[in-house]
Amino acid sequence: MRLVDTHVHLNFSDFEGRLSQVAAQWRSAGVGYLIHSCVEPQEFSAIQAIANQLPQELSFAVGLHPLDAEKWTSKMAQQITDHAQSDERVVAIGEMGLDFFKATNHEQQCQVFEAQLKIAHHLKLPVIIHCRDAAQAMAAQMRQFWQDYGPVNGVMHCWSGTPEETEWFLELGLYISFSGILTFANKSAAHVKESARMVPLDRLLVETDCPFLSPVPHRGERPNQPAYVRYVAETLADVRGMTLEAIAQQTSQNACTLFNVALPDLTGPKVTE
Repeated sequence: MRLVDTHVHLNFSDFEGRLSQVAAQWRSAGVGYLIHSCVEPQEFSAIQAIANQLPQELSFAVGLHPLDAEKWTSKMAQQITDHAQSDERVVAIGEMGLDFFKATNHEQQCQVFEAQLKIAHHLKLPVIIHCRDAAQAMAAQMRQFWQDYGPVNGVMHCWSGTPEETEWFLELGLYISFSGILTFANKSAAHVKESARMVPLDRLLVETDCPFLSPVPHRGERPNQPAYVRYVAETLADVRGMTLEAIAQQTSQNACTLFNVALPDLTGPKVTE
C-alpha cells in the first residue's frame, strides 16, 4: 500500500531536528510520497534543503499564501517563476488562494491570486489552492480566468466546503483534497463528509496539512505529521464504503497524475539531519 500526503509543511519549527524520526514514522505507516507546500517564496531554499534529504520522496511547490498577500511586490511574480523553473522538483504553484475568514484585504488577495494563476498557466503547472470563507468569490474569479486565459489544473486543499461549493470546483476540473477535518465528529464536519461522498474517484486526494489539523485519534495534538494521513484515508474509505487499500491506490494515482510524479520504493535512503 502506498499513500501520498499531498500537503505538508515540514519546514516549520515543529519538525526541527526531528526529520529522521518523522520520516521513519511515515514510511512505517505506508506513506510513500509527499508534496511540500510553500507559504511564501522566502521559504524556497529551506524547502529545497528538506527535499535534498528526502531523495525520491518529496516534491514541492512555490507560491504566496493569501494571508501573506500584503507581501506581494511587482518583483515577486518573476521570483516565483524563476524558482519554479530552477528545480525540476517544483511540481505546483502555491499555496495560493483566498482567505476571507482571517483577513479583510479581499481585493488585494484576489489580485495576488490572479497573478499566481497566470504564472501557473504560463508554466503549465497545477495550483495548490487555499480557500476559506471565500468559495463563491473564488469560483467566480476562476470561471472568469478560465474564460479569459484558459483552465489551470490544481487542487482545493484541506477542503471543508459544502457539497454545493464542491460541485463548483469540480466543474472547473479541480481535484479535492481532504484533511484531518474529515475525521472530526463535530457538526461542522458533517458537510465535509457529504462532500467526500460526491467527489469522483479520479479527483480525490488526501493530506495532513501538517503540522496543523491532527486527525482523530490525535485531534488537538501538535504537530500533525505525514504518518497521520493514514487516518484521513481510513475515514475516507469508511465514508465511501471502500477498503483502505482501494482508497490508497486511487488517491495515490490521482496525486501522481496531478503533480506528474512517480512513487518510489518505500525502502529508500535514510534521512540525514
